[in-house]
Order: sequence, then structure tokens, then C-alpha cells
Amino acid sequence: MTLEKANALRQGMVVSLLADSDRWVLWFPVFLGLGVGSYFLLSSEPPLWLGAVSATVAVAAAWIGRRRTWLLAFAIGLAAIAFGFAVAQIRTAWVSAPVLDVRLGPVTVSGRAVLVTATETGRRIALDRPHISGLGPERTPERIRVTIGAREPPILPGDWLQVRAILSPPPGPSMPGAFDFQRQSYFEGLGAVGFATGRPALLPAATKASDDIGDWRLAIERLRHSIAERTFSVLPGANGAVVAALLTGDRSPISKQVLDDFRDSGLAHLLAISGLNIGLVAGILMVAVRSLLALVPRLALHYPIKKWAAVVAVSGAFFYTLLAGATVPTIRSFLMLALILVGVLLDRRGISMRVVAWAAVVILLFSPESLFGASFQMSFAAVVALIATYEVTAGYFRAASQGANGPFRRIAVYMAGVVLTTLVGSAASAPFAIFHFNSVANYGLLANLVAVPLTALWIMPCGVVAMLLMPFGWESLGLIPMGWGNGVILDVASEVASWPGAVTLLPAMPVWAILAVSLGGLWLCLWRQSWRWLGVGAMAAGITAIAFVKPPDILIDGRGRLMATRMPDGLMAISTATGARFEREAWLRRTGQEDEPPLWSTAARATADPLAQTLSCDPQGCLYRAGGSTVALVSHPAAVAEECWAADVLISTVPVRGRCPTPKLVIDRFDLWRDGAHALWLEDGQVRVESANGVRGHRPWVLRPRGRVPEDDR
Repeated sequence: MTLEKANALRQGMVVSLLADSDRWVLWFPVFLGLGVGSYFLLSSEPPLWLGAVSATVAVAAAWIGRRRTWLLAFAIGLAAIAFGFAVAQIRTAWVSAPVLDVRLGPVTVSGRAVLVTATETGRRIALDRPHISGLGPERTPERIRVTIGAREPPILPGDWLQVRAILSPPPGPSMPGAFDFQRQSYFEGLGAVGFATGRPALLPAATKASDDIGDWRLAIERLRHSIAERTFSVLPGANGAVVAALLTGDRSPISKQVLDDFRDSGLAHLLAISGLNIGLVAGILMVAVRSLLALVPRLALHYPIKKWAAVVAVSGAFFYTLLAGATVPTIRSFLMLALILVGVLLDRRGISMRVVAWAAVVILLFSPESLFGASFQMSFAAVVALIATYEVTAGYFRAASQGANGPFRRIAVYMAGVVLTTLVGSAASAPFAIFHFNSVANYGLLANLVAVPLTALWIMPCGVVAMLLMPFGWESLGLIPMGWGNGVILDVASEVASWPGAVTLLPAMPVWAILAVSLGGLWLCLWRQSWRWLGVGAMAAGITAIAFVKPPDILIDGRGRLMATRMPDGLMAISTATGARFEREAWLRRTGQEDEPPLWSTAARATADPLAQTLSCDPQGCLYRAGGSTVALVSHPAAVAEECWAADVLISTVPVRGRCPTPKLVIDRFDLWRDGAHALWLEDGQVRVESANGVRGHRPWVLRPRGRVPEDDR
């Protein structure tokens, strides 16, 4: 590039930047998120003072350069990054609590039930203030979760109970880079998980703490439980489970098959209480209240009934947010809605990109860990893309609506809006669905053409009616017609999910790829000048990375129960079909494999010539050949010495204890115990190894085992 072209390019960028100066503020939450992300991606814990000192220095630089626009903007960006880093540090230190570091049990556990959720086979009970026999107060977690059977006595939030249970630390990722349940548990205050080995006993009321009275969170949980029970009494089965989820946000009673149907048909967003649900509740309340007030001429002519209706709408939306569990999508939706309705009260324009920006700032300040959650990423991606699209197309839809005189033209305009909204929202959230869930629903547009109008015009209005009538015991008047509409959606989800090619599985995207997609999408949506289209290149680079992802050649779970190897046809073959079901399903999903994996015993017989086989097995282990390396996969102590001489790499689910000096690499039971699940890539005689704990580093939420390997893990 010549000097003249470089100067012209630089001048063009400066002109575009100045022309979009009113959009600069929209990048504040982006830089804040970069600071949060940089903290969580570190491999070791930084000193607590680092973020605060960096933010102070950046603010001082901004003050010094306040009369120079470029220096001020640069310093504010650095300050936002440092502030995000500091907020994440403070949040991590604030929620620190004891976490169980060894498996215990059976032990006697007692505590107060704060969350009761139904499952297909029983119930999950979250207990706070637990007492665990044999465990001192300094090592006792503040909250644990225990699964009990379905036939146990009824338990309500606020009840105190005692039960015999086996407890374990929160499990780590199923493979390097997979979902980190330990990090989620750390920030939720969950220090142990387990299952009951006996029948729980409710403790008498006299033993309950006096400060239980007036706990608003328990009151909300009791209300959610009551609404779900009354819903099931009117609408049993799958219909009632989905309706209860729409009313309370609790999806745990929904069967796995129904959840799979909603996901595979592209309708899973209907079950996540977010913008559509919150907006519909507020809109229905606002229209209803304003219409009723308009029936009184004196009120309609002399008082601001629109603002009164807005107050009722935001109050109802706030209640619904609490009832739905105050998840990230619901909080984001409520914050946006609240700012829009405040704009109504102040006679200001409501929806805008700045509303989304401030909603993101609030969530990142109070819950910075949510940045890495699928709900945060998909929710904000969809709404940012929709508002950017609205900014471009609003004039066209406004003109079309004003010119739509007949009912058919109005329906056509509405359906065009549904199609555009579905296309934009699906396209914006698809990369994040691939990153987190490794799947794309191919027929989501068709399913949403039926489901979204039905939800907006029938199901949610009936739900609001049911909630309003529930205090009088007349909820069936709203629930029954709500069930009619929901039954149609269940049928649509089941039908679309059953079509051939309904879902495409893709291997997991690397972190840098989803970061490129995110920043490219933000560049495209936040700017208005023509240089915004540069973001498409970054997005394309991130999406293209999927085609070059090479799944691991070997996977071993952290307890040595399951191993998998990649065969010449690209499919993973597994060591056993009887254990580690969760890990097996996660491996198949993250490697993009749709077919059921063959067993090693079957794969090893695929070729008659043993020298040409990728995998050859005997009762004590297997030899795997790929990428110019031979790997011994050993499950019996007697095979260790023999396989040492035959292999370049030895992977053993039993301890090796230094008895194998020949291979280039040894991974034994102790390595799995310390570092969790392992993944290996074999290419050109080289071996690359990643472990779950090695990728995550030494962070407060990464559990490092202590003591000896548990007997049941050997």
C-alpha cells in the first residue's frame, strides 16, 4: 500500500469515526466486557489491587487529557477495560465460600430447602445453612444440592429437612474447553452436589430459625411452587410442564424429549423467559389498563392514563421477572423495558441502542460472570442485531403499516415483521448456539412462523388472565385455553424436530473464533457509517474457523471411566457403553458426531490385518495408531509393563507409579485425578495434550483434589 493510499484510508476512518461520535458511548459496555473477559481468561489469579490501580491510572489519564478528544476517548476506553477487570475481581472475592473438596458419604445432612425443582425421576433440593455430619463449620459449604426420589414427602421452599446422602464436589468440565460447572457453582454459592440414600425427614417447625419469616426470596419460591402445582392440576403431562415453565421460568419438569424437540425445532427461545415473554406481559397489561381507563371519559380527558398504564406495566413486568427466577435474559429484558417505559413517563423515545448498552452495563457490574453464559451472549446478540435492523427498516415498516388498509395487508405486514425478526434473531444467535451447544436448527424459521404469533396473540394473553384469576381460584379459565394454544406448539415442535436434517451438529468453535464473531457483529451493528461493513470480514473469519477445527483423536474422562478414539472414518469409538453417560453425550456433541459411537470391541474388528488396524484390543487394553504415533490405552495393572515398550504414549486408568520410562508421554490415574479430563491430538509424530484443569489454570473456582485418590475412582 502506497503512502497516499494509507493516508487516505486513515483520513476516511477519522471522518467516519467523527461522523459516528454520538455512537461512541455504545462501546463503553463493550470495553467493560473486554475487561471482564480478560480477567476470566487468565490462567492464574492476579493480585486483587491490579484492577483497581489500573482503573485509577486510566481515570487520571482521562482527566489529564480531557481537552484532547482522542486522548480522552482512548483513556476512557482503557478505564472501562480496567474497571471491568476490577469488578470481576471484586465479585470473585465477594462470593468466595467453602467448597467440598472430597467425596463424602453416606453422611447425615440437614438444612433449609430454598429451591425445589422437579425432574423426570425425582426432585432436586437446594439446601442452605447445611449441617453435614463429620464436617467442621469452616469446611461446610453455604449451599448444597441433593437429588431425592419422586415418592418422598412433599417439600416446600422454607422447610427444614434431614437426609442421608452421598456428597461430591461440583464436577469439572467433561473435556477441555467444555462447559465449566465448577465456575457456575462457585458464583452461585453451590459448594457440593449429591443424591439421597434414604428417605428425607422434615424437621419440626420448632427447629426453624426465626429469621425465616419475611424472607422475600423464599416467598417468591413458594409462590412459584404453588403456581406450578395449580397449573399441573389443570394441565397434566407435557402440556402442563411447558405452561408452568412459561409462567414461572422453571423448566426442570419438562421431559428431555420435549426439550430436545423445542431445541431442534428452533423454539427453545420460547422457554427462556426473555424479551418476547416480558414484553408481551408488559404490553398486555399496558393495553388492558389503558383501555379500561379510557372507558371513563373524565380520566381519559384530564389525566395521563398512558403513563398510569406504563407504571402498571413495569410493575407487572418486575413481578414476572422475579417469578421467572431473575435470570440474565429476564433481567436484561426487564431493564430494557423499564427504561423504555420510563421514556414513556418522561415523553422521551423509548427503544434505542443506548437502552441495550445500559442494560448490559448493569448486568456486567452486578454479575460479571454472566458474560461467559450462553443466555447473556445469545440474548444480547439477538437484541442488538434486531435494534440495528430496526434502525434501518423502521421507515419501510412504518410506511407499509400506514398504507395497510385491509386486514389481509395488515396481517401480511405483521407476518413480514415476524419473518424478519426470526431471521435476524436466529442469524445473530446462531454462532453462539454453535459455540455453546454445537447445533443449528435448520427449520427454525418455519416453526417460528406458527409459534411466535400464537404465543403473542393467544398463549401469553391467556397466561396473564390465568395469573390474574389465580388468587380467586379461577385460573382454569385462562389455563385451559392457554393449554390449547400450547398444545399446537408442542405438536409443531415435535413435527419439525422429526424432519430429516432438522439439526446440524458442528464441532466446538475455538474461543478466538467466537470473539471475532462478537466484535465483528458489534462493529457492524453499533456504527452507522459505511465502515461498519468491515465487521462482516471479522464475522466471516470466525465462522470459517469451524471448517478447520480438528476434534481430538483421544479423549479420557477425569475418573478414567470412559475413553474414546477417533477412527479413520472420523467417528469417535468409545471404550464402554455402560458408564459416564453425561460425558459420552457431551463428547459426541462437541465433536459434531450425530451417529451413535461404536464400541472399541466392534471398531477393533473392522480390519482383518492387525498391522493395518487403527485400533487393536485385548481384555487388558488397546493399542491405537494415528498421526504417526502409537498410543497404549491400558485398563489393567498387568498390561502396564508390556505396553510401555510397544507404545509412544501410555494412557492408563490405573496408577503407573513411574514404572514406564520408555514412552514419550504417560497419563495415568493420578494425572486424571489431579487435572481432570484429557484430550490428545496426534499429527506427524507429534502429540499435543490438553487437560481440563490445565486449560482453566489456577483460579478460585478450579478445584484441585487433596489427599488420596478415592477408592471408587481407582
